[in-house]
Amino acid sequence: MTKTVIAKGKKRTETTVSLKPPNRPTSILGCWVINHTHQAKKVGKFIEVTGKFDVNVWYSHQDHSKTSVFTESVPYKDRIRLHYRDEPTSGHEEVIVDVIQHPNCTEAIISECGEKFLITIERELVAEVVGETKVNITIHPTDFEEEWSFRDESSSHEHGHSQEHEQGKGRDPGHDHKKGKDSSSF
Repeated sequence: MTKTVIAKGKKRTETTVSLKPPNRPTSILGCWVINHTHQAKKVGKFIEVTGKFDVNVWYSHQDHSKTSVFTESVPYKDRIRLHYRDEPTSGHEEVIVDVIQHPNCTEAIISECGEKFLITIERELVAEVVGETKVNITIHPTDFEEEWSFRDESSSHEHGHSQEHEQGKGRDPGHDHKKGKDSSSF
C-alpha cells in the first residue's frame, strides 16, 4: 500500500462579469485582478472549487475630467471532473488544487447602455486526489514518463463528456487490477 495520485482533472474557465461603478464611465484606463483565494472539496467524481477575487477597474468619468478606481469582489464556483487511474482502497483522500492561471482580465469594455463594465476573466485550475492504493512497480532501463489520459475541460465544454470514458474504454490497456498487471512509474 502506498499513497499516490489516483485521480486528476483540469479546467480552464472564461467568464464575463458585469460591474456597475458609482459614476457613468467615459473610458476604461486599466483593469487588473488581485487577491485570488480558493477552497476545494471532493464531491462524487468532481472537485468543487469555491473562490473569489477582486476586480479593479481604473476609469475616467464626467467626460474624461475625472478618474477613479472601482473595486468589486467576484465569487465563483468551478466543478472539475476527475479522471481516475485507480480506485482508492481506503476512504482517506487528500485534495490538491494548483492554479495554473490565476484569474486574469483578458478584455474590459463599457456596456452598450454605457453604465456598466463587462470584464472577461480567465482562470485555469488542476486538481489531484491523493489516496492509498496498491501498486506494482516495473523497472525501466531508460527514462520513462507515463501519460495520464484526461481531456482538458473549459467553461464552453462543461456539460459534455465522452461515452468512451463512461464505459471505461479510455483506460490504459496494461491496467488490470484483478490480474495485477498495473505498470506505473512513481
